[in-house]
Amino acid sequence: MYYFSKREKILIAIIGILLVVSIVSLNSANSSTDENELVITNVNDVNDVNDKIDVEEDLDLPMDIMVHISGQVYQPGIYKLVTGDRVIDAVNLAGGLTKDADIDRINLAKKIVDEEKIYIPKVGENLDSGNVEGDMANVDINGASENSNSNKININTCTKEELMSLPGIGDVLSDRIIEYRKTTKFNTIEDIKNVSGIGEAKFNDIKELIITN
Repeated sequence: MYYFSKREKILIAIIGILLVVSIVSLNSANSSTDENELVITNVNDVNDVNDKIDVEEDLDLPMDIMVHISGQVYQPGIYKLVTGDRVIDAVNLAGGLTKDADIDRINLAKKIVDEEKIYIPKVGENLDSGNVEGDMANVDINGASENSNSNKININTCTKEELMSLPGIGDVLSDRIIEYRKTTKFNTIEDIKNVSGIGEAKFNDIKELIITN
């Protein structure tokens, strides 16, 4: 029988230890590679989810809308709101309801849409069309009574303050309108375009809010 010397036994032990260390190191390297690939995959998945969330958030962003509110509010006119806003938001922008507003026929919780006309009726007002939307919020959309003319501004007789309540009519333009009518009567609402500074676009903003008699 062959007997290993003490030196040979030590060499064999060292070789065995090195072999074990090499095997363990190789397994650890493979495991790390898999984990790194998993991390990269997970990061990509997270990025995909974030991209989808960003797109969805963009789709949900509120859009600007324009509405025209008239009747029993302090500052009738055309106002910019956002999708999802309600009649009460338009009323607040228009200075709130007057003491004569018929709140029993107004649905303040109704959502508004772009280009909507909101008419706030007066207590006791007789609407010939009888077309009351919901609990009443925008009768003029379906044709309001001629009585609504009483809420419009007569550009031949109104005060400067009333003119300035119109959208886009400020201090300078209101003075020009008053100067113009001192010499020339407004026979039709279109005549207001003869005033310097009032073009087609501005006229379209105020034409539903003014009368001449």
